[in-house]
Amino acid sequence: MNTTEEITLFIIEGFKERKLILFAIFLPMYVLILVGNSMIIYLVRTDSKLNSPMYFFLHNLSFSDLIYTSTTVPNMLSGFLVEVKTISKTGCLTQMYVFLSMGITGRSLLTVMAFDRYVAICNPLRYTSIMSRKVRYLLICASWVFGSFVTLPAFFLALPLPFCGPNVIKHTFCDHTSVIRLACTDITRNSVVGLVFALFSLLSTFLLILTSYVLIGKAISKMGSVERKKAAATCVSHLIVVTISFVSAACVYISYRVPSFDPEVRLIISVLYSVLTPLINPFIYSLRNKELQHAMKRAFCKYRAGSKTFRKTVPL
Repeated sequence: MNTTEEITLFIIEGFKERKLILFAIFLPMYVLILVGNSMIIYLVRTDSKLNSPMYFFLHNLSFSDLIYTSTTVPNMLSGFLVEVKTISKTGCLTQMYVFLSMGITGRSLLTVMAFDRYVAICNPLRYTSIMSRKVRYLLICASWVFGSFVTLPAFFLALPLPFCGPNVIKHTFCDHTSVIRLACTDITRNSVVGLVFALFSLLSTFLLILTSYVLIGKAISKMGSVERKKAAATCVSHLIVVTISFVSAACVYISYRVPSFDPEVRLIISVLYSVLTPLINPFIYSLRNKELQHAMKRAFCKYRAGSKTFRKTVPL
């Protein structure tokens, strides 16, 4: 029922059924996201052998994934355990901004990693000089700034929107589209601006990644069979992550643009999209990367040695 009072509290409707089952599914997924991405951050920061630009960028990607999922998943999990989940208007808009900006930042970092692979394969002799420490930090700063600023127009347009009822968000978190639909005013401008900047961020990063891999493909085609396999192997993990990221984003976009799409299915796709890439990133890179595997073994051996030393020095 509509009221004339300004709404300051939203109800997160989320899933209506099988909440405990969903909690049992998504809790382990979130724990794996925390463990996997934290492991990569720890290894890159403590292992001197993981000092190449590729691992520096991977470290930042893992960090952005941690923020990205921690913005929404804990609230979603707590919503499975209570009858009614609420969030303040300020908290909701903040969550919306951080979620959107981190999603775009993650895609920007994937673009930077594609450029890194391009330089490593197409200009191997100049790789160290091109990907200097200064260039690496500039690329990282550009990725975070791009993600932060591209999201601002939709965020600032949502800030003054009046919400006077209803206040039920039909999502598991404060998604931009789900929130602005509750405004008791015309939201055409919000929808158009949100769509334009979403497509801009999606297409710009996609085209830059595509350009990098087209150039990589041309360079690889001129190599011998052994060099070709070695060069291609360095790109496989990144290509898998990029494919999953953009395909899942496209599925979410299509589900929101097709009116006949089942709301429950749309919600499932959206939630999976928010956890899928951060979940698989650490496993894809660690399973296919021998340097990361060796770093994990060294860290484990160092931990065991430290534990033995501690037991010997501490009397029982």
